[in-house]
Amino acid sequence: MKEINNEIDVDYYRNLALQKRKVHQKFLASLKKKPPKNLDKITKSIHEEVFEEVDCTKCANCCKCLGPLWTEADIERVAKRERMKLADFEDAYLRVDEDGDKVFQCMPCPFLGQDNLCDIYDVRPKACREFPHTDRKKIYQINNLTIKNTEYCPAAYLFVEKLMAKMQG
Repeated sequence: MKEINNEIDVDYYRNLALQKRKVHQKFLASLKKKPPKNLDKITKSIHEEVFEEVDCTKCANCCKCLGPLWTEADIERVAKRERMKLADFEDAYLRVDEDGDKVFQCMPCPFLGQDNLCDIYDVRPKACREFPHTDRKKIYQINNLTIKNTEYCPAAYLFVEKLMAKMQG
């Protein structure tokens, strides 16, 4: 992992992801056309390998600039934890975006601490729990999302690189 001052160098990985975008798109498209029988097992193994190398608390870029989509269940769970009425929680933190989804009013995430730790980790939104979606079955069904995530998440970038090396090597 390339780091600066004990933090993952997000710009370094973003630039690599942008440089390799077409290569990654072509590779993921090839998986979609003809997925190997054992792809889910391979992706699970690579996901685990990547997250043994990557310490998300040295990055937290997703929490700083992406922000999750909030489901009603997420809102209820976090509002309860924060001891807030649903309407007050939504007024304080959320807005409806152009797609009609509930998202944060502004970024970075208001629950992200200075130490890059999540203040609501145990009740965090589903989208946060699943990000960057590299442990999902049938990964080829979310190729566009995977490509987007490589630009924000060094772990997603490394996942695609390792998957390419494994499948082509």
